[in-house]
Amino acid sequence: MRKGSLSVIVGCMSSGKSRVLIHRLKRATYARRKVILFKPERDTRTAEDTAASRDGQEHTAVMVRSAREILDAVDDAGFVEVVGIEEAQLFDAQLIEAVEALVNRGIRVIVAGLDTDYRGQPFGIMPHLLAVADRVTKLSAICIRCGRRATRTQLKQADRMPGDSVILVGGDDLYEARCRTCHEVPR
Repeated sequence: MRKGSLSVIVGCMSSGKSRVLIHRLKRATYARRKVILFKPERDTRTAEDTAASRDGQEHTAVMVRSAREILDAVDDAGFVEVVGIEEAQLFDAQLIEAVEALVNRGIRVIVAGLDTDYRGQPFGIMPHLLAVADRVTKLSAICIRCGRRATRTQLKQADRMPGDSVILVGGDDLYEARCRTCHEVPR
């Protein structure tokens, strides 16, 4: 039986999470592994059938509304060896169960997402995924203000955040990378 595993790629905005995820999936494809990449329906920044990095790397993706749809799509696809999941922080706790089920089937799962929200707090299900991962890659960016190592995601327009939510899907228009010193938590 194949041995499954979970790799988690985390970091702040602009740290290269999508680039690393796409790179690993392409390497698996070159190794003739059957690969599927999933992204949440909430992520509307790219075409429905594509995941993309800021530097122009792209990979075909399947847009899903829920983690359950990931399991169904893997079942429908037949023999799948590698599953990628983009923007994991946008999924609910069902993703944890889905990932564990895939790993237990002998599938290599690679998950990418923000580890902290705009307040600098652990983001959604990401802490749990980090805790059960076999491999963790933590990436950083360059602070937009001072040029030091950035590990935080700065919300540029706090008034755009809906109510008590910590989720506002967007890119460079709403967020920027900051170091711990330059990061400001909106009130």
